[in-house]
Amino acid sequence: MSQDVVVDVRAEAERVAARGPSARRPARDPVNQAMVNNWVEAIGDANPVYTDAETAVTSGHSGPVAPPAMAQVWTMNGLHGTRAPDDPLGAMMSVLDEAGFTSVVATDSEQNYHRYLRHGERVMASTTLESVVGPKRTALGEGWFVTTRTDWFVGAELVADMMFRVLKFRPPDGDATAARPTRENPRIIEAGERARGQIRPVISADTEFFWAGTKVGELRIQRWGDVLRHPPGPVDPGGDLGRSPDYVVAKGTGTVFSYVTHHHPPVPGRPLPFVVALVELDEGVRVLGEIVDADPAGVHIGLSVEAVFLRIDEDLTLPAWRPRT
Repeated sequence: MSQDVVVDVRAEAERVAARGPSARRPARDPVNQAMVNNWVEAIGDANPVYTDAETAVTSGHSGPVAPPAMAQVWTMNGLHGTRAPDDPLGAMMSVLDEAGFTSVVATDSEQNYHRYLRHGERVMASTTLESVVGPKRTALGEGWFVTTRTDWFVGAELVADMMFRVLKFRPPDGDATAARPTRENPRIIEAGERARGQIRPVISADTEFFWAGTKVGELRIQRWGDVLRHPPGPVDPGGDLGRSPDYVVAKGTGTVFSYVTHHHPPVPGRPLPFVVALVELDEGVRVLGEIVDADPAGVHIGLSVEAVFLRIDEDLTLPAWRPRT
Protein backbone atom coordinates (compact mmCIF):
# COMPACT_ATOMS: atom_id res chain seq x y z
CA MET A 1 0.00 0.00 0.00
CA SER A 2 1.33 3.44 -0.88
CA GLN A 3 2.11 5.91 1.86
CA ASP A 4 -0.25 8.39 0.19
CA VAL A 5 -3.20 6.03 0.72
CA VAL A 6 -2.29 5.59 4.39
CA VAL A 7 -2.08 9.36 4.88
CA ASP A 8 -5.39 9.93 3.08
CA VAL A 9 -7.27 7.32 5.14
CA ARG A 10 -5.91 8.67 8.41
CA ALA A 11 -6.72 12.25 7.42
CA GLU A 12 -10.30 11.30 6.57
CA ALA A 13 -10.60 9.40 9.85
CA GLU A 14 -9.49 12.48 11.78
CA ARG A 15 -11.99 14.60 9.87
CA VAL A 16 -14.89 12.23 10.56
CA ALA A 17 -13.94 11.88 14.24
CA ALA A 18 -13.75 15.65 14.61
CA ARG A 19 -17.41 15.96 13.63
CA GLY A 20 -18.36 14.21 16.87
CA PRO A 21 -21.55 12.22 17.43
CA SER A 22 -24.10 11.94 14.67
CA ALA A 23 -27.51 13.51 15.14
CA ARG A 24 -29.83 11.40 17.25
CA ARG A 25 -31.92 9.31 14.88
CA PRO A 26 -35.31 8.13 16.16
CA ALA A 27 -36.42 4.54 15.84
CA ARG A 28 -38.93 3.80 13.10
CA ASP A 29 -41.36 2.30 15.66
CA PRO A 30 -41.80 2.59 19.43
CA VAL A 31 -40.98 -0.39 21.62
CA ASN A 32 -43.82 -2.85 21.04
CA GLN A 33 -44.95 -6.32 22.03
CA ALA A 34 -45.15 -7.71 18.50
CA MET A 35 -41.45 -7.15 17.85
CA VAL A 36 -40.57 -8.50 21.29
CA ASN A 37 -42.57 -11.66 20.57
CA ASN A 38 -40.65 -12.22 17.33
CA TRP A 39 -37.33 -11.68 19.10
CA VAL A 40 -37.88 -14.05 22.02
CA GLU A 41 -39.18 -16.77 19.70
CA ALA A 42 -36.13 -16.45 17.43
CA ILE A 43 -33.63 -16.32 20.31
CA GLY A 44 -35.40 -18.87 22.49
CA ASP A 45 -35.61 -16.56 25.51
CA ALA A 46 -38.45 -17.78 27.75
CA ASN A 47 -38.20 -15.04 30.41
CA PRO A 48 -41.88 -14.19 31.08
CA VAL A 49 -41.18 -10.54 32.03
CA TYR A 50 -40.95 -9.94 28.26
CA THR A 51 -44.30 -11.49 27.36
CA ASP A 52 -46.55 -11.74 30.45
CA ALA A 53 -47.86 -8.56 32.08
CA GLU A 54 -48.67 -10.18 35.43
CA THR A 55 -45.21 -11.71 35.81
CA ALA A 56 -43.58 -8.44 34.82
CA VAL A 57 -45.54 -6.50 37.47
CA THR A 58 -44.75 -9.03 40.23
CA SER A 59 -41.08 -8.71 39.20
CA GLY A 60 -41.13 -4.97 39.90
CA HIS A 61 -41.90 -3.58 36.46
CA SER A 62 -44.88 -1.48 35.46
CA GLY A 63 -45.65 -3.94 32.68
CA PRO A 64 -43.83 -6.14 30.12
CA VAL A 65 -40.37 -4.88 29.18
CA ALA A 66 -38.14 -5.44 26.16
CA PRO A 67 -35.09 -7.71 26.28
CA PRO A 68 -32.05 -5.46 26.77
CA ALA A 69 -30.17 -7.16 23.93
CA MET A 70 -32.83 -5.80 21.54
CA ALA A 71 -31.43 -2.28 21.92
CA GLN A 72 -30.00 -2.19 18.40
CA VAL A 73 -33.14 -3.69 16.85
CA TRP A 74 -35.28 -0.60 17.41
CA THR A 75 -33.04 1.74 15.42
CA MET A 76 -31.98 -0.55 12.55
CA ASN A 77 -32.54 0.97 9.12
CA GLY A 78 -34.68 -1.84 7.75
CA LEU A 79 -34.36 -3.65 4.42
CA HIS A 80 -34.70 -0.50 2.30
CA GLY A 81 -33.24 1.98 4.78
CA THR A 82 -30.22 4.17 4.15
CA ARG A 83 -27.51 5.48 6.42
CA ALA A 84 -27.83 9.04 7.67
CA PRO A 85 -25.49 11.52 5.91
CA ASP A 86 -23.61 12.18 9.15
CA ASP A 87 -23.23 8.49 10.12
CA PRO A 88 -19.50 8.07 10.88
CA LEU A 89 -19.39 4.34 10.16
CA GLY A 90 -20.92 4.84 6.74
CA ALA A 91 -18.47 7.67 6.04
CA MET A 92 -15.45 5.51 6.87
CA MET A 93 -16.83 2.59 4.86
CA SER A 94 -16.98 4.87 1.82
CA VAL A 95 -13.44 6.17 2.38
CA LEU A 96 -12.02 2.66 2.67
CA ASP A 97 -14.05 1.36 -0.28
CA GLU A 98 -12.52 4.07 -2.46
CA ALA A 99 -9.04 3.07 -1.20
CA GLY A 100 -9.64 -0.54 -2.30
CA PHE A 101 -10.63 -2.04 1.06
CA THR A 102 -13.99 -3.27 -0.15
CA SER A 103 -14.63 -6.27 2.13
CA VAL A 104 -15.89 -6.10 5.69
CA VAL A 105 -16.24 -8.47 8.62
CA ALA A 106 -17.42 -7.65 12.14
CA THR A 107 -14.75 -8.53 14.70
CA ASP A 108 -16.25 -7.71 18.08
CA SER A 109 -19.00 -5.84 19.89
CA GLU A 110 -19.65 -4.89 23.50
CA GLN A 111 -23.00 -3.61 24.78
CA ASN A 112 -23.99 -2.02 28.10
CA TYR A 113 -27.62 -1.79 29.23
CA HIS A 114 -28.54 0.94 31.71
CA ARG A 115 -32.20 0.05 32.14
CA TYR A 116 -35.05 -1.93 30.59
CA LEU A 117 -37.02 -0.38 27.75
CA ARG A 118 -40.78 -0.12 28.23
CA HIS A 119 -43.56 -0.40 25.68
CA GLY A 120 -44.36 2.84 23.89
CA GLU A 121 -40.90 4.39 24.33
CA ARG A 122 -39.26 5.61 21.15
CA VAL A 123 -35.51 5.11 21.20
CA MET A 124 -33.00 7.45 19.52
CA ALA A 125 -29.48 6.45 18.43
CA SER A 126 -26.30 8.48 17.95
CA THR A 127 -22.95 7.12 16.70
CA THR A 128 -19.40 8.38 17.24
CA LEU A 129 -16.20 7.30 15.49
CA GLU A 130 -13.82 6.07 18.21
CA SER A 131 -10.78 5.02 16.18
CA VAL A 132 -9.44 3.84 12.81
CA VAL A 133 -6.35 1.66 13.19
CA GLY A 134 -4.23 0.38 10.33
CA PRO A 135 -3.03 -0.73 7.98
CA LYS A 136 -2.85 -4.18 9.60
CA ARG A 137 -2.03 -7.48 7.92
CA THR A 138 -4.58 -10.14 8.86
CA ALA A 139 -5.48 -13.64 7.70
CA LEU A 140 -8.17 -12.08 5.50
CA GLY A 141 -5.78 -9.57 3.96
CA GLU A 142 -4.45 -6.10 4.63
CA GLY A 143 -7.02 -3.85 6.27
CA TRP A 144 -8.15 -1.26 8.79
CA PHE A 145 -10.02 -1.74 12.08
CA VAL A 146 -12.84 0.78 12.46
CA THR A 147 -14.35 1.21 15.93
CA THR A 148 -17.53 3.15 16.66
CA ARG A 149 -19.66 3.78 19.75
CA THR A 150 -23.44 3.96 19.50
CA ASP A 151 -25.51 5.47 22.33
CA TRP A 152 -29.25 4.88 22.66
CA PHE A 153 -31.46 7.43 24.41
CA VAL A 154 -35.04 7.80 25.52
CA GLY A 155 -35.42 11.55 25.73
CA ALA A 156 -32.24 12.79 27.40
CA GLU A 157 -31.65 9.52 29.27
CA LEU A 158 -28.90 7.13 28.13
CA VAL A 159 -30.42 3.64 28.14
CA ALA A 160 -27.79 1.53 26.32
CA ASP A 161 -24.47 1.84 24.50
CA MET A 162 -22.37 -0.32 22.21
CA MET A 163 -18.77 -0.53 21.05
CA PHE A 164 -18.69 -2.02 17.54
CA ARG A 165 -15.53 -2.88 15.59
CA VAL A 166 -15.21 -4.03 11.99
CA LEU A 167 -12.28 -4.95 9.78
CA LYS A 168 -12.34 -3.38 6.32
CA PHE A 169 -9.86 -5.35 4.24
CA ARG A 170 -8.61 -5.60 0.69
CA PRO A 171 -9.88 -8.89 -0.82
CA PRO A 172 -7.39 -11.22 -2.49
CA ASP A 173 -7.27 -11.13 -6.26
CA GLY A 174 -9.30 -13.83 -7.92
CA ASP A 175 -12.04 -14.79 -10.36
CA ALA A 176 -15.52 -14.86 -8.79
CA THR A 177 -16.57 -17.98 -10.66
CA ALA A 178 -13.25 -19.78 -10.91
CA ALA A 179 -12.98 -23.29 -9.53
CA ARG A 180 -9.31 -24.03 -9.98
CA PRO A 181 -7.98 -27.33 -8.62
CA THR A 182 -4.66 -27.06 -6.84
CA ARG A 183 -1.67 -29.07 -7.95
CA GLU A 184 -1.42 -31.13 -4.77
CA ASN A 185 -5.04 -32.32 -4.71
CA PRO A 186 -7.61 -31.95 -7.51
CA ARG A 187 -10.45 -31.81 -4.95
CA ILE A 188 -8.98 -28.72 -3.26
CA ILE A 189 -10.22 -25.66 -5.13
CA GLU A 190 -8.87 -22.14 -4.84
CA ALA A 191 -11.85 -20.13 -3.61
CA GLY A 192 -10.90 -17.06 -5.61
CA GLU A 193 -13.39 -14.24 -5.14
CA ARG A 194 -15.49 -16.50 -2.91
CA ALA A 195 -12.96 -15.74 -0.17
CA ARG A 196 -14.11 -12.12 -0.11
CA GLY A 197 -16.22 -11.46 2.96
CA GLN A 198 -16.15 -15.08 4.10
CA ILE A 199 -17.47 -15.52 7.65
CA ARG A 200 -14.93 -17.64 9.50
CA PRO A 201 -15.95 -20.55 11.73
CA VAL A 202 -14.98 -20.75 15.37
CA ILE A 203 -12.41 -23.55 15.65
CA SER A 204 -12.31 -25.28 19.03
CA ALA A 205 -10.49 -28.25 20.52
CA ASP A 206 -13.48 -30.40 19.52
CA THR A 207 -13.51 -29.31 15.86
CA GLU A 208 -9.83 -28.67 15.15
CA PHE A 209 -9.37 -32.16 13.62
CA PHE A 210 -12.18 -31.47 11.12
CA TRP A 211 -10.64 -28.22 9.86
CA ALA A 212 -7.17 -29.78 9.76
CA GLY A 213 -8.71 -32.40 7.47
CA THR A 214 -10.33 -29.95 5.06
CA LYS A 215 -6.95 -28.22 4.61
CA VAL A 216 -5.54 -31.45 3.14
CA GLY A 217 -8.69 -32.44 1.24
CA GLU A 218 -10.15 -34.87 3.76
CA LEU A 219 -13.68 -34.94 5.12
CA ARG A 220 -13.07 -36.18 8.66
CA ILE A 221 -16.07 -37.41 10.64
CA GLN A 222 -15.89 -37.79 14.41
CA ARG A 223 -16.25 -41.38 15.66
CA TRP A 224 -17.26 -42.56 19.13
CA GLY A 225 -16.78 -46.31 19.05
CA ASP A 226 -19.12 -47.49 16.29
CA VAL A 227 -21.09 -44.22 16.16
CA LEU A 228 -20.29 -41.43 13.69
CA ARG A 229 -21.20 -37.90 14.70
CA HIS A 230 -21.32 -34.59 12.86
CA PRO A 231 -21.08 -31.80 13.86
CA PRO A 232 -18.42 -33.00 16.30
CA GLY A 233 -19.23 -32.91 20.00
CA PRO A 234 -17.21 -33.04 23.24
CA VAL A 235 -19.07 -35.94 24.90
CA ASP A 236 -19.80 -39.52 23.85
CA PRO A 237 -23.43 -39.57 22.59
CA GLY A 238 -23.80 -42.91 24.36
CA GLY A 239 -23.01 -41.32 27.72
CA ASP A 240 -19.60 -42.93 28.35
CA LEU A 241 -17.70 -40.03 29.94
CA GLY A 242 -14.46 -42.02 29.94
CA ARG A 243 -14.35 -42.45 26.17
CA SER A 244 -12.41 -40.22 23.77
CA PRO A 245 -13.26 -39.87 20.06
CA ASP A 246 -11.22 -40.47 16.95
CA TYR A 247 -12.31 -39.95 13.36
CA VAL A 248 -12.79 -41.64 10.01
CA VAL A 249 -12.12 -40.09 6.62
CA ALA A 250 -15.37 -40.16 4.64
CA LYS A 251 -15.39 -41.09 0.98
CA GLY A 252 -16.90 -37.67 0.36
CA THR A 253 -19.87 -38.87 -1.67
CA GLY A 254 -23.55 -38.55 -0.87
CA THR A 255 -26.88 -37.05 -1.90
CA VAL A 256 -28.59 -33.73 -1.30
CA PHE A 257 -30.90 -34.11 1.70
CA SER A 258 -32.05 -30.46 1.79
CA TYR A 259 -30.97 -27.20 0.22
CA VAL A 260 -31.67 -23.48 -0.07
CA THR A 261 -31.12 -21.29 -3.13
CA HIS A 262 -30.03 -17.79 -2.12
CA HIS A 263 -31.29 -15.06 -4.46
CA HIS A 264 -31.12 -11.93 -2.29
CA PRO A 265 -29.50 -9.95 -0.69
CA PRO A 266 -26.09 -9.89 -2.40
CA VAL A 267 -23.29 -11.70 -0.58
CA PRO A 268 -19.66 -10.58 -1.05
CA GLY A 269 -17.80 -12.96 -3.36
CA ARG A 270 -20.89 -14.97 -4.38
CA PRO A 271 -22.51 -14.57 -7.79
CA LEU A 272 -26.28 -14.81 -7.35
CA PRO A 273 -28.06 -17.14 -7.11
CA PHE A 274 -26.04 -19.76 -5.20
CA VAL A 275 -27.00 -22.95 -3.39
CA VAL A 276 -26.15 -24.21 0.10
CA ALA A 277 -26.99 -27.86 0.68
CA LEU A 278 -27.21 -30.32 3.55
CA VAL A 279 -25.72 -33.50 2.13
CA GLU A 280 -26.26 -36.97 3.55
CA LEU A 281 -22.98 -38.84 3.18
CA ASP A 282 -22.79 -42.49 2.24
CA GLU A 283 -21.56 -43.00 5.81
CA GLY A 284 -24.91 -41.73 7.15
CA VAL A 285 -24.12 -38.32 8.67
CA ARG A 286 -25.07 -34.97 7.12
CA VAL A 287 -22.67 -32.13 6.30
CA LEU A 288 -23.45 -28.57 5.16
CA GLY A 289 -21.72 -26.76 2.31
CA GLU A 290 -22.08 -24.66 -0.84
CA ILE A 291 -22.70 -26.40 -4.16
CA VAL A 292 -20.21 -25.22 -6.80
CA ASP A 293 -19.82 -25.83 -10.54
CA ALA A 294 -23.55 -26.40 -10.91
CA ASP A 295 -26.60 -24.63 -12.35
CA PRO A 296 -28.70 -23.73 -9.27
CA ALA A 297 -31.85 -24.62 -11.20
CA GLY A 298 -30.59 -28.18 -11.56
CA VAL A 299 -30.09 -28.81 -7.85
CA HIS A 300 -32.70 -31.09 -6.30
CA ILE A 301 -33.20 -33.37 -3.32
CA GLY A 302 -31.50 -36.67 -4.07
CA LEU A 303 -28.86 -35.14 -6.36
CA SER A 304 -25.65 -37.19 -6.19
CA VAL A 305 -22.68 -35.03 -5.15
CA GLU A 306 -19.07 -35.33 -4.11
CA ALA A 307 -17.02 -33.27 -1.69
CA VAL A 308 -14.60 -30.58 -2.82
CA PHE A 309 -12.70 -28.16 -0.63
CA LEU A 310 -12.65 -24.37 -1.09
CA ARG A 311 -9.32 -22.97 0.06
CA ILE A 312 -10.06 -19.52 1.47
CA ASP A 313 -6.48 -18.86 2.61
CA GLU A 314 -3.59 -20.71 4.22
CA ASP A 315 -5.54 -21.03 7.49
CA LEU A 316 -9.03 -21.99 6.29
CA THR A 317 -10.48 -24.45 3.80
CA LEU A 318 -14.24 -25.03 3.63
CA PRO A 319 -16.09 -28.19 2.59
CA ALA A 320 -18.29 -27.79 -0.49
CA TRP A 321 -20.06 -30.00 -3.04
CA ARG A 322 -20.28 -30.50 -6.75
CA PRO A 323 -22.52 -32.82 -8.78
CA ARG A 324 -21.09 -36.25 -9.54
CA THR A 325 -20.75 -37.04 -13.22
